[in-house]
Amino acid sequence: MRVLFDHATPAPLIRFLAEHSVTRAKDRGWDTLSNGDLLNAAEDAGFEVLVTTDKNIRFQQNLAERKIAIVVLGRGRWTLIKPYAAKVLEAINAAMPGGYIEVEMPHTH
Repeated sequence: MRVLFDHATPAPLIRFLAEHSVTRAKDRGWDTLSNGDLLNAAEDAGFEVLVTTDKNIRFQQNLAERKIAIVVLGRGRWTLIKPYAAKVLEAINAAMPGGYIEVEMPHTH
């Protein structure tokens, strides 16, 4: 699948998604685009999944009409995401057009 990371998604996660083609929004010059514009650009470029840390995106956008799926990470820092990398991969593999999956990352003490 063609996967796009938004500007806040930690780049080290890419190595856990080797079976997918991952691009960072920053590498496309899209790091300044708002959510709607980013989703439009991603769809136009043929991306199938957007990985983001923005939990509010589902309230800001009508996802049902979208061709792209959204996978939201429960945390933003790589050290907190790393233990859940396999869950992120599972979410990406399960993603469907217009779908929204939030990967829960409970607090660990």
